[in-house]
Amino acid sequence: MTTAPRFLRSLPVAYRDRLMELAEEVSFPQDARIFEEGGKAAGFWVIRSGAVTLDLSLSSRRRATVATLGPGDLLGWSWLFPPYEWDFGAEALSPVRAYVFDGDDVRDLCDEDPALGVVLMRTFAEILAHRLQTARTRLLELSPYSAT
Repeated sequence: MTTAPRFLRSLPVAYRDRLMELAEEVSFPQDARIFEEGGKAAGFWVIRSGAVTLDLSLSSRRRATVATLGPGDLLGWSWLFPPYEWDFGAEALSPVRAYVFDGDDVRDLCDEDPALGVVLMRTFAEILAHRLQTARTRLLELSPYSAT
């Protein structure tokens, strides 16, 4: 890996190297559903190329895009917290290449090295807080009650 994606660059080199030992490369074609809201959350991805939309079901037939993620972005946090179910859905907006990480393996790694766990969880928490604020703003824009 010549240049690490943004999420991975935020980690100290030793922790990044340990985490990357768990990574597998995957790809998704354009329009592929990566995961569904309410489905089992088993891990996360770091996007290497392409774009992914995060969406929320508004009805059985309608989804609202709440964020678009690109290279270097982290996709998925629901593997961190029981009941390990996705809060959003995700779809490849374009062909996507990513690293995938198994949630059980990462949680085990954090248990083995609590200092790594603290750094990783702090990094995830910062991303989560920003992502939730972005989703909230987007949903307010979509609300029929918002001022236009």
